[in-house]
Amino acid sequence: MPGLVSCLGDLIVTGIIILFSDHVQSEIWTNEVSDVQFGGLGSRVTLTCGGAHDGSPVEWRFNGSSVPPWQTHKGSLTLLNTTHSMEGNYSCHDERGTLLQSIKLRLGHLPHFVRVSCRVPNHMKIYYSWVQTKTTHLPTLYRTSYSVKGRDVEPCEQEHIGVNECTITNPPFWTSKILVNITEINPLGSNSTILQIDPHELLKPDPPEDVRVLQVEGQPTQLLVQWSWPSSWSVEIMAAFPLTFLLRYRPIGSNYWSMLETEENTSLKIMDALVGRLHQIQIRAQDALINHSQWSEWSHVVEAQPWIEPWKEPTEEPVDFSFPFFNSFPVRTTDKSPDSSLHQTGSLGLLILLGLFAAVMVAALLTIITLLWVRQRKQDNVKKQELASMVKMKSIPI
Repeated sequence: MPGLVSCLGDLIVTGIIILFSDHVQSEIWTNEVSDVQFGGLGSRVTLTCGGAHDGSPVEWRFNGSSVPPWQTHKGSLTLLNTTHSMEGNYSCHDERGTLLQSIKLRLGHLPHFVRVSCRVPNHMKIYYSWVQTKTTHLPTLYRTSYSVKGRDVEPCEQEHIGVNECTITNPPFWTSKILVNITEINPLGSNSTILQIDPHELLKPDPPEDVRVLQVEGQPTQLLVQWSWPSSWSVEIMAAFPLTFLLRYRPIGSNYWSMLETEENTSLKIMDALVGRLHQIQIRAQDALINHSQWSEWSHVVEAQPWIEPWKEPTEEPVDFSFPFFNSFPVRTTDKSPDSSLHQTGSLGLLILLGLFAAVMVAALLTIITLLWVRQRKQDNVKKQELASMVKMKSIPI
């Protein structure tokens, strides 16, 4: 059964075979038809014809077919080393073929031990469930009870007949040991599985519920986590037995969890979330007073992302880009909504700013080119003058 803690590993398990099986048969299966007979598989079974007179010959039939006479003796039919193929309807008849009695034979096994699981979600309930360790093939009932040293035996309540579960309500949590008896009964006999449990060690709360994660406005590294106590941990239990909560979280993609712990509170604030990253969050609970009790299972995973700074919206005032001539440019819009007008105003202002920046860059580039050109012209003139001087000097006779 999901979520159950097996009691067989660490607990004392013993079996007691009850010897008054005939009494059990007559008490529990009296509503069965009187001509049903039960027998053990692999054993010897004898069927007796109740309507036959002493010494008178009897014919036995199995599902309408005659049974070999060597199997009969003084009106009784003996079956050796029985198997499932021998189950069915048997009938005995007199010499004229008149039906004297019909018997339905059902074969199976004695009860065996059961495998028990127990769940302790709070201080007010202990739940047990069990399964057969050996199929008996016969109708089966269970008697369940528990006891504490120095007290009378109390029933472990079975809410639904046919469902292998029982519940102890308001168990004596002041004691460390509870003795539980689950007895399996069928028409062949009975067998008891007795186990001793420590409810403190098996105490395991249900996971916290309604886990939700909220963004903290203006805080890109914080997340506010809130949750509710397990519904099975009632208000009466809360007052006497508080819970400790453990929160774990990690950004998606990481293999490592960070942990935060709190007692009784149902909210915690994560202070070191990664900016802009989606995070996974889970919570579990433990009894705060019984520190050797078990932690609950983790709650379902909740994913959340910290607050992200939104794009700054333009205000109703004209955007001031620190250019004195900016307001001389009219802004026109065909959209009558204030948000659209502001959006277009901001977009046009941005375009103007980009245009001015481009104009400044072009002017600077042209200035540099002009300076380089002027410099080159001066260098060319100097070279021409030097060349002219050299020519004149060569023309002067020596």
